[in-house]
Amino acid sequence: MLGLIGKKIGMTQLFDADGKVTPVTVLKAGPCRVVSKRSVEDHGYEALQLGYEEIKEKNCPRPVAGHFKKNGSPLYRYLREFRPSYGQEIDAYEVGTELKVDMFDLSDTVTVTANSKGRGFAGVMKRHNFGGFEQSHGVHESFRGPGAIGQCATPARVFKGTKLPGQMGNERVSVRHLRVMKVDLENGLIMVKGAVPGHRNSLVLIQKES
Repeated sequence: MLGLIGKKIGMTQLFDADGKVTPVTVLKAGPCRVVSKRSVEDHGYEALQLGYEEIKEKNCPRPVAGHFKKNGSPLYRYLREFRPSYGQEIDAYEVGTELKVDMFDLSDTVTVTANSKGRGFAGVMKRHNFGGFEQSHGVHESFRGPGAIGQCATPARVFKGTKLPGQMGNERVSVRHLRVMKVDLENGLIMVKGAVPGHRNSLVLIQKES
């Protein structure tokens, strides 16, 4: 799905003509430049490579800077690829084309991808929403534990995928079918209904659903 690179600004709310409130997430999207194109003949797949947030040459690694210069592009902090969905064409997008939020309409739905907030090492109650043990009836050692996790003599091991304490968050998450509620062309903002993963100012990929 084609889209834009942006950052999460935060959450607010919008009111319609009837006074109904809708929670929305404000995203700063683009402008993104088409740095290069991937073709089936040369790379085995089709995609647009977009750059976001210009930087100085001293802040860009030399191999990456060489890639930008080869394509006659300014240097960007972020470089991501967007593959077209079935039926979409990328022939209309030439190298050097600048994509902005005007590619989205109020009737569109989008998929937003970002890294979720990192919660560190968490127990099963916080990580997997376990209920914990009763606070009476002889329970005296573990109130927030996972309970029994082992098997009998066969297979005598803990199954893969068993819900246990561990790292929570800080993983790539995609939220689909978010409705576009407002597009601010002047400031390059797009507001989508509901929440999206990530903290404020975190990088997000906004993909237009066909």
